Amino acid sequence: MANRTDPSAKNIRGTNPQNLIEKIVRTKIYNNTYWKEQCFGLTAETLVDKAMELDHIGGTFGGNRKPTPFMCLVMKMLQIQPEKEIVIEFIKNDDYKYVRVLGAFYLRITGSDTDVYQYLEPLYNDYRKLRSKLADGRFSLTHVDELIDDLLTKDYSCDIAMPRIKKRWTLESLGLLEPRKSALEEDFEEEEEEKEENDQLNGMDDEGHDKEYYRGRSPERERDRDRRRDRDRYRDRDYDREYDRDRDYDRERGRGRERDRNRERDRDRDRYRLRDEKDYGRDRDREWDGRERERRDRDRGRRRSHSRSRSRSREHKDRDGGDHRKRHARSISPRRRDGPDDGTREEPRKKKEKKEKKADGTDHPDPEIAEANRLRASLGLKPLNV
Repeated sequence: MANRTDPSAKNIRGTNPQNLIEKIVRTKIYNNTYWKEQCFGLTAETLVDKAMELDHIGGTFGGNRKPTPFMCLVMKMLQIQPEKEIVIEFIKNDDYKYVRVLGAFYLRITGSDTDVYQYLEPLYNDYRKLRSKLADGRFSLTHVDELIDDLLTKDYSCDIAMPRIKKRWTLESLGLLEPRKSALEEDFEEEEEEKEENDQLNGMDDEGHDKEYYRGRSPERERDRDRRRDRDRYRDRDYDREYDRDRDYDRERGRGRERDRNRERDRDRDRYRLRDEKDYGRDRDREWDGRERERRDRDRGRRRSHSRSRSRSREHKDRDGGDHRKRHARSISPRRRDGPDDGTREEPRKKKEKKEKKADGTDHPDPEIAEANRLRASLGLKPLNV
């Protein structure tokens, strides 16, 4: 129950506000002792007291990556979702710098692009020191304006991924944001006017010497100038990074188009080759069919010619066959034509039967010898000649 988001809280960027922090960091915060003891039951009013007790900022530290109290309070603000006016009051608080940083960090995570630039850019003029806890547990020194610059230009801060926001020049081109005015612009204008007056009075022609003389006379202005130069360098680096990203994207898109053209060309070449192979196969099949048809026609013609020659030879034989048969026919005797008598046919049969009976030996007068001859005849042996 203590880790649930307030039911009246609205979704931010299409999701639960607590989901804006990664799952692993969120779990470590829920298991932290500071979260369980100090952040339980906090409201938007009592949260200010805990924020006033902060003495450093940071994400996670140590071997088991413990979250800092600053991270626990950010998680609590995401859970209860205070009103926008309260967050703006946090940012405008000049007495407690950690309260201001806490409000700026929360607004950077949950605010719109225009609100982020509108309320965080004025904090570039806050040069107070901050203690930042590193991942190994040691502390490092930083400033409020450096932290604000990290929030506006970097993707990660205090081990949390910052939501992407549009570039300032994009919002200016769309008319959603006015061009930024530096708080030191009036000082620079006064300085330029002073320099012109001195040039007119003294007639100094060396602008470099004059520039170093007038700008270098105050340590505060020297420090402001250095920080402004660093800010401009970071901004130029950001613009260059954006330009390089766009150029890489265009180059990759050009390579993709060239790759698509090559792929399309290879596909067309394969299609034409397949079409040529099909045409070649079709022509070859047509040629083979033509040859097969010619061969069948040739065989059919040969068979026809052969059948014609055979029919002609048969006709010649039939034409000359009567005389040939008459010439070569055998004369048949009247006996064969009329056929033999029945007596003469039966006599040889009787003689054969008698001879077979005598040769077999089964008709021997002695029954024992006849039986032995029958047995020998069944075995394929010669009969006994007794």
